[in-house]
Amino acid sequence: MLHETLVALPRRYKRLLMVLADSAVFPVLVMASLALRLDMSRAIPLDIWLLPAASLVTVPLLWVFGVYHGMIRQPGGELMRGAALGSVLGAMALASLAYMVPAEFVSRSLYVIYGLLAITYLAASRFFVRWWLTRAMGDNLNRQPVAIFGAGEAGIQVAAGLNTSKEYQARYFVDDNAGLHGTRIRGIRVLSRKQLQPLLESGEIATVLLAIPSASRSKRMEVVRFLEQYPVSVKSVPALPDIIAGRAQLQSLRDVAIEDLLGRDSVAPREDLLGAAVSGKRVLVTGAGGSIGSELSRQLAQLRPLSLVLMDVSEFALYQIERELAPVCESLNVALRCVLGSVTDSALVERVLVGEKINTIYHAAAYKHVPMVEHNECVGCANNVLGTAVVAQLAEQHGVERFVLVSTDKAVRPTNVMGATKRLAEMVLQGLAPDARNTVFTMVRFGNVLGSSGSVVPLFREQIRAGGPVTVTHPDVTRYFMTIPEAAQLVLQAGAMATGGEVFVLDMGEPVRIQDLAQTMVRLMGMSVRDDDNPDGDIAIVFTGLRPGEKLYEELLIGESSVGTAHPRILQAQEERLDWPAMAVLLAALEEAVQHGDAAAIRAHLARHVHGYGQAPELPSGAQPSQPLH
Repeated sequence: MLHETLVALPRRYKRLLMVLADSAVFPVLVMASLALRLDMSRAIPLDIWLLPAASLVTVPLLWVFGVYHGMIRQPGGELMRGAALGSVLGAMALASLAYMVPAEFVSRSLYVIYGLLAITYLAASRFFVRWWLTRAMGDNLNRQPVAIFGAGEAGIQVAAGLNTSKEYQARYFVDDNAGLHGTRIRGIRVLSRKQLQPLLESGEIATVLLAIPSASRSKRMEVVRFLEQYPVSVKSVPALPDIIAGRAQLQSLRDVAIEDLLGRDSVAPREDLLGAAVSGKRVLVTGAGGSIGSELSRQLAQLRPLSLVLMDVSEFALYQIERELAPVCESLNVALRCVLGSVTDSALVERVLVGEKINTIYHAAAYKHVPMVEHNECVGCANNVLGTAVVAQLAEQHGVERFVLVSTDKAVRPTNVMGATKRLAEMVLQGLAPDARNTVFTMVRFGNVLGSSGSVVPLFREQIRAGGPVTVTHPDVTRYFMTIPEAAQLVLQAGAMATGGEVFVLDMGEPVRIQDLAQTMVRLMGMSVRDDDNPDGDIAIVFTGLRPGEKLYEELLIGESSVGTAHPRILQAQEERLDWPAMAVLLAALEEAVQHGDAAAIRAHLARHVHGYGQAPELPSGAQPSQPLH
């Protein structure tokens, strides 16, 4: 097909075709101008040189003004401005030549008419080719009609990007701005929510694209809840800077981010806290290849430390974050170094602290997968507890200014080995802090982060795409959630507020019932839940039972008391601690148990020293057995 051949041509050949076509047309426009000014008998001027001169003068000017550099399938204001400038200046240059070259008198109005005709031709030809290519590539054939929620700049850019799509056709805009209802943008009608409802119910619109990237998270969630009532697939588009930069192609469309479902708006960070312990300092991140560690590393690089040292036991994870951050650090003049190894290797850790002259440590290295650690107690204890003790003690010994432990809500009254080891890691720092002379020790505790390794969100999405079933451990299991960037940002701010020994707790908002989360994800992917009320539904939800060590409800505080801090999303917990002499004895016992592979001894030590471990879990005071998502 001709249109397929043209679209597939290299860009330089497309430009050559446009130049040749315009070069052939401009002489015709000179003749048309003469015919309009005089009569048809004078369509060919006696000064024949005007015909080739029109092309030789106008085409280079159009090239200079970028007319041949834009995409003809996306003609816009810049192209039209270039066409107008090139045509006007071309007409003026042609008139100047006519007066400099001895020739038969030609009326000045000829060149005015020529300029106007050139502008008209350039605009009409470009839009005609765009229309022809769009129709030829199937504008109204075999394409799924979609509604774009958001008639702002992002929505308009998305609609433009869908013009040549073979999969989607932008049929409607939807916007809450009443002033836009009934109008048309780029030929697409703008509807209200009420007008959209019958289209969703009838199935005429089966996909809605969310194009409101600048809206607050609570606003996006409110829109998502509205759409969730209907059998429609909901996808979102990237942020406007990505769209403008040309990255908003169809492959950029994605399922609605889970943060859109949680409705929690981030609080603007305090800039004075973000860089207080980082800017101009030498920073070490352990576990830098993990979910939290990698995001901490990204944000730390932007705060311009003197040097950034990334440490991880996983070669591949370390390679990935190093490849991502190397160009960033180079552009910001931040020295970047990667260290492959375990935090349990005291000789390696000491070489890093001394050789790199580390000022601040963010300790994110931990085994955190609950069932995995439950069956590998020795390795979990060695990494989570003994590894923390190694890094912390060496930090104090070598004058590290600040040590921030990334902890978890599973450390509160834990029913599993992972949570109990993380609580012991906290207790290590609490034991060291009172007598520490060189280092400020602190820890930051928070719940699940969205998108982390082992998160239910990617698992649910994978299960839904595979046709189900979606597996949930228990109908009433609830969890706190937070986005990874927000968690990392709050960790940096909490660490800067520490004076020594504090347990900071991040405000996680309301807990979410996992069953509701699964149901919402099913519906937003355009499917229905199969249950007793809807036996013909698409995706079933199956309850598999709680996994070893798993709790129905997670908590953030061991006791009942907490106090506010200088940040509205950060609290400080008031909790019991173990003095360092007793802690040192416990660490020696755990080390011996690890060396002998004595899992039973490790569990016994955890039960003896970690509040809540080994006891039957209870519903915490004031908690609700079911916090619905909507």
